[in-house]
Parts: sequence; C-alpha cells; structure tokens
Amino acid sequence: MPEATSLDVLVAGGGYVGLSLAVAVKKAAPHLAVEVVDGAPEHAWQKEERASAIVAAARNLLDVLGVWSEIAAEAEPIRRMVITDSRTADPVRPVFLTFDEDAGSAEDGQPFAHMIPNRAMIGSLLRQAETLGVPVRWSTSATDFKTGQHATQVTLSDGSAVSTRLLVACDGARSKLRDMAGIKTVHFDYGQSGIVTTVAHERPHDGTAEEHFLPAGPFATLPLTGNRSSLVWSERTEDAKRLVEGDDLVFEEELERRFGHKLGSLKVVGGRRAFPLGLTLARAFVAPRFALAGDAAHGIHPISGQGLNLGFKDVAALAETIVEADRLGLDIGALSVLERYETWRRFDTVRMGITTDVLNRLFSNDVTPLRVLRDVGLGLVDRLPGLKSYFIRQAKGTAGSGHPRMLVGQRI
Repeated sequence: MPEATSLDVLVAGGGYVGLSLAVAVKKAAPHLAVEVVDGAPEHAWQKEERASAIVAAARNLLDVLGVWSEIAAEAEPIRRMVITDSRTADPVRPVFLTFDEDAGSAEDGQPFAHMIPNRAMIGSLLRQAETLGVPVRWSTSATDFKTGQHATQVTLSDGSAVSTRLLVACDGARSKLRDMAGIKTVHFDYGQSGIVTTVAHERPHDGTAEEHFLPAGPFATLPLTGNRSSLVWSERTEDAKRLVEGDDLVFEEELERRFGHKLGSLKVVGGRRAFPLGLTLARAFVAPRFALAGDAAHGIHPISGQGLNLGFKDVAALAETIVEADRLGLDIGALSVLERYETWRRFDTVRMGITTDVLNRLFSNDVTPLRVLRDVGLGLVDRLPGLKSYFIRQAKGTAGSGHPRMLVGQRI
C-alpha cells in the first residue's frame, strides 16, 4: 500500500457544503491541512443549471467566506412571497398568505432570501479554495476507511491513501460513507418527485416568489435575474417521470396550467430533471473521527426551501467546532469534541424535518376538511403581523441566540 498523505481534515464531497466547510476551516485556521475529494468529473459542476434560495444566515456565511461579494451581481432578492391553495383546474387561485419585503427586511435592511445560480456559488467557492491552498481532487472518491486511535486511514478510488484526523462526509443523501460508518437513518418516501427547470416569461416577476399548494404537491416559482424564474414542481413520481421524459409540448402545457398567465407567455430555457422526494434523518451526526454534514445528515422536502440552508448551518457549526477545538489544543477528531457539533445541529434539523413532513402531508392532498383547516390557518397568520414577522425571522435563520458566528456575519 502506498504511503498515506497526512491531513487534518478530509472532506468527501465537492458540492456547496463540502467546499464551504473546507474554505471555512482553512480561512480560520490556515495551518490545518485540509483537502476535498469528489467522485464527479472536474468540470461537471459547470453544467449545473439549478438555482437555490439562500436565506439571510447563509448569506452571512458566504460573506464571511469572501464569496458573497463575487456572486451578488447574479443574486435575485426575494422581495415578496405569495402562498395560494387550490386545485390545478381552478380558474381562480385565492391568495391566503403574503410575506412582503417590509416584513422580511425589517431587522437589517436586507431581503430575507436571494436566489443564486448553483454554478456561480460552486465556482466562487472553488476559487476561494484555490486561493487558500485547499486541494480539490475530482474523479476521486473515498471507497473505504478504518478509524484508529489517532487518525483515520482512508482509501481513495485512485488507489492512493490518506491519513486524516477527521473525515467529513458531504457525499449526499445516499451517502456511502455514512453507511460504512454504521450510522442508521430514518427515512420516508413521499411517492413524489421534484421537477426542476428554468423558465423565461414576458413580464417581470418583481422579485416575487410564489408557492401554489396543489393536490399532488407544491408548485414553487422563484425569481431569477432578468425575466426568468426557477421552478420546483412536486408531482407524484410516476407523473413526474412521464412529464420529464415526455413530449416538450405536453410539458409546457402542463407547466402553463400551473404557472398561469400573469407573467405573459412562457418558455422553458433550462433542462428539466426530476428528483425523488423523501425525508431522511441520520440517527447520529458523528462518530469517532467522523462527521456528517449537508444531505448526508439530512434530506428534507423542498416545501420550505430550507434544504441547502440547513447544510450551510452545518458548515458554520462544524467549522467553528473544529477551529475552536484546535485553538484549545484539543483533538479535532475526538468524539467528545464532535459531540458539540451534533448537539448544536441535531434539534434544529429534526425540528425542520418534522415541520416539512407535516406541511407536505397537510397540503399535498385534496381532502376537504384538511383544505378548510389549512386555509383558515393561513388566513389567520396573514392577519397577524407579529406572527408573520416571527415566521420570517425563523426563515431567515437569524432568530434567537446561540448561533454559530458565521451565521450572524462574524468570523470564527
């Protein structure tokens, strides 16, 4: 076996969460040896067409990492959020709840969220990693590991080996490393898939995001720069497969039935893909010299737009845990150190998982008593400014105290 490279932190996964974690740790503790490996080809990320909603707390983190100033020009602020509840064939979609810019930006003068092209985020994070001296090895994945008293020996797909004090799995909802670590999950399949694509429209969206609750699942339109919107369209899995793989004309007709005509004529300008939707929660976030972050730790329904933001919260908490332990002379891979990260993140993750699960089950149906109950509830929230403000503060991710420093814009 070849001699193992010696590292402090090996991050398995070169997506937004993995790259953000590597950059955050290296930026705060330049002496630590940090490396990222990912099984995808080197330039695969450049084909990414999706965009993500970044809430205020995540924007603070990206600002601390030196990324936000570079991608801000491509960010579209969400100034207004409109929620409706109807059937697909209904001629009128009554608005039950609206969150406007004034309520969302009351605390710091900033919108509560922005839409960011994923490709722009990854590109900027990669440039930061290069500047800081964090190697990123593409087409290379961790295939096995063995945990020892002082280090973990990791075998990579290219035949090389790495000895690391801490291995962080950011390898997605179907994490192989999580399974190798023996960490079990709680999983529910919703029988839904999320269709994602981008559309151009004739008239401006004015920074308005809309979430239409339809019997098959939520249909969300999220504003992008220019007269474009990103769609996250939940359908029953068999219907989503038929729509994505079927005729372009049928897809556009079905899309138009849900999108409506308020923004004029529509044109699909991005590829369309479908992803299975479910709830996956890891029963533990850490093990000796091992930690989970991002989708490897939790996968939730996109109904609240919080999936990626949960991952950024993981980054802020884990990076702070690692850096502070190192400054105190502690072993950054010790279970006693990593348990702080798990304690910090587990309750929030479970709470968000339960919330999205309940919302999806409550709204993705056509049961009349439930429809009446949820519409009355939405209407009540809309009439209570204090409650609306509370929900927005929660959505921004900055409500309360005890947050990791980067989520409130402070360096570690």
